[in-house]
Amino acid sequence: MAAPARDQTARVIHPESDELAELRPVAPSAEKESPRQPSEKAPAGRKTVDLPGVDKAKAAAAAAGAKLKGNPRGKAIVGIGAVAALALIYFGLHYLFVGRYIVTTDDAYVRANNSLLGAKVPGNIAKILVGDNKRVGAGNIILQIDDGDYKLALDSAQAKVATQEATIARIGRQAVAQESAVEQAKSQIASAQAATKRTELDFARQQELSSKGFASKATYDQSLAGRDQAVASVQGAQAAYDAAVAQLDVVNAQKAEAEGALQELRAALAKAVRDLSFTTVRAPVDGIFSNRLVNVGDYVQAGQRLGNVVPIDEVFIDANFKETQVARLKPGQRVSITVDAISGRTITGTVDSLAPAAGSVFTLLPPDNATGNFTKIVQRLPVRIRVPMSVARENLLRAGMSVVVSVNTKGDPEGVDPVEAR
Repeated sequence: MAAPARDQTARVIHPESDELAELRPVAPSAEKESPRQPSEKAPAGRKTVDLPGVDKAKAAAAAAGAKLKGNPRGKAIVGIGAVAALALIYFGLHYLFVGRYIVTTDDAYVRANNSLLGAKVPGNIAKILVGDNKRVGAGNIILQIDDGDYKLALDSAQAKVATQEATIARIGRQAVAQESAVEQAKSQIASAQAATKRTELDFARQQELSSKGFASKATYDQSLAGRDQAVASVQGAQAAYDAAVAQLDVVNAQKAEAEGALQELRAALAKAVRDLSFTTVRAPVDGIFSNRLVNVGDYVQAGQRLGNVVPIDEVFIDANFKETQVARLKPGQRVSITVDAISGRTITGTVDSLAPAAGSVFTLLPPDNATGNFTKIVQRLPVRIRVPMSVARENLLRAGMSVVVSVNTKGDPEGVDPVEAR
């Protein structure tokens, strides 16, 4: 069987022999001849061999196979072409069913609502109790400002409050005494009125007797003077009563004034207490203390920056998408997140919200395109992406890391807050 194959190969390699073979008639008796034995060899000077019943297509395929077997480069080209075709089909199907729904950007970064620590009172830094880049809990003491002056101010405020409270107590006792004086003056008025009534009756009798000539002139004058004296006594008692009442009002006013001053002193005391508490700088949230800007012994002013506490357990991602991409983004859509610092891992997040304006709107000097020459620039809008709490608490994501986010916009988002979705 090897000899016919070689003969076929020889015939394919030499096409001119095929043409001659086609022109040469084939004897009918050749079909009945027995096939050549494998041991037979073709003559040395003959280039073509006619095999009766062999199809030309099969011969061409055999020739192509022979070419590939004898040409490794051709094999490689065919293999590369097949792989390229499969890859093209794969990527085409992937784009058709998945890729066209994906919105991707690499302008995305890990963020955290880091808290800025500032001094609320001036003073020297006495202690730094937490090292750099150490975890702290909400309420933990981080820095201690020298509190000697603030303790003295607190003691002084407490003493002033105590003194004022004693003054109010004294004025209160004066008010009680003055109330007694008012009651006494009131009693004197009643006594004077009773004496006046008696003297008026006596004067009426003496006047009647004097008119009939039974009473002496001296007795009549004495009765008249007694009546006038009693009337004057009533007026004096009334004046004393009015004075006592007025003095009681003065005492009560003094007490009210003293109570107002006490309130001011108590406010000063509360401020002294707060100032003393502000000498202890505590962590406002759970996180990591970092970016320390002071050392022990430094004098700090009120409002001076001391450091930061970064809550890395609550990190999120701000992705800046082009304005041509945000039309398909909605809260609740799934997001695939790859972090440059963490290779080989994809994090699944969720679109939380879209910013109401581009970043250029919130700058100190927003651009005014109505003036000067205009060049259209595609703007970017920040999109907030939530990271699962379980992933955030792994503390692998740090604020400022670069990430690549891909949002799957296919279908309706799941688990969307109706208030946020409106």
